[in-house]
Amino acid sequence: MAPIPITIITGFLGSGKTTLILNLIPQLPLTYKIALLKNEFGDVAVDSQLASSAAISGVQELLNGCICCNLVGQLGDALESLRKDVGPDRIVIETSGSAFPATLAMEINRLGRETGHYVLDGVVVVIDVENWKGYEDTSYTAKMQQKYTDLIVFNKWELVDERRYDECLDRVGDIELQIANVKSNKGRVDQSLLLGLDSALAKDGDPISGGYSKDKPVHEHSENHETEVEVLSVNLVSEGDKPKSVDLDSLETFLLSAPKDEVYRIKGMVSASHPMASSSGDIDESAGSRPGVATYILNWAFGRWTFTYSDTTLPAPVNVASSRADTAVSNTHETIMRMTIVLARGEASKWKSRLEKGGMIEQEDGGGFLIISRVI
Repeated sequence: MAPIPITIITGFLGSGKTTLILNLIPQLPLTYKIALLKNEFGDVAVDSQLASSAAISGVQELLNGCICCNLVGQLGDALESLRKDVGPDRIVIETSGSAFPATLAMEINRLGRETGHYVLDGVVVVIDVENWKGYEDTSYTAKMQQKYTDLIVFNKWELVDERRYDECLDRVGDIELQIANVKSNKGRVDQSLLLGLDSALAKDGDPISGGYSKDKPVHEHSENHETEVEVLSVNLVSEGDKPKSVDLDSLETFLLSAPKDEVYRIKGMVSASHPMASSSGDIDESAGSRPGVATYILNWAFGRWTFTYSDTTLPAPVNVASSRADTAVSNTHETIMRMTIVLARGEASKWKSRLEKGGMIEQEDGGGFLIISRVI
């Protein structure tokens, strides 16, 4: 049997990786099986929830770490699970925003040689043109993502003037490598450009730096690249046996007030008595006229967000302690919001204190309490 082609989609936080994948699905034949391996910060698989609602045959998650270093040992098991359970025509790996693609590519090459089941088809990096100037200056990983790739997708270029796009293009040109690039159409790229890239990183060695050896690993920043960001896990827990809702007015105030140079990404699952408008003003009416509280997926990046209905329920937090000393989490408590907040380096303690002071994430009718922990 022919090996399963694997496409890696990488890019900094909020660049539009999941949107690119979701826009790829409708372009494929109905009989084409695509599986997704998703690596996310924190313990809330928000993007996987969105992807599972699309026509994707199988989804695996690697949470709370980076797939290119401390989770790389789990990659083989996750791929094997998808191969056996789904039998996909292709596997797409969507990395966390801090993942380094060259190391991941080399691990896939190793697994392919040892098992014969996989072949690296291509590495695609998504660049957020609107916000790239800020994070490219501070993130070593963002620079490496654009260097170790087969195709660069410029996303959100429609939201800026031509000068900003030209600046982004010039900075990419500074790496002095001939790498194909394409503009997305609001997060959509033709499948013929994304698939079948014949990846240079699938060849033996490292074609960019001139060779790879165990004595000189290409992933030289593995000890510190995750320190480019800090991550908070936030749970809002209600008290009582009646369904509760998050206060959406307070939540919207929090989303509007989060500075883009301090807060990179907010993802969460939210129990709400009604849908909240996305930043564009659109309202997801998928819940219809269902009475009571429903679950919604919140996806925020650089000042914009979506609020999407989900038919899933929120799982209870595990192995955590309440931030209220007089409260122990018990069976009478219900989790009404689970959120992951990805922040710039040095911001986690400050934002943890702000959230604990109240006024940003609250229960609709008062009561309840927050459980906040530092993940990275």
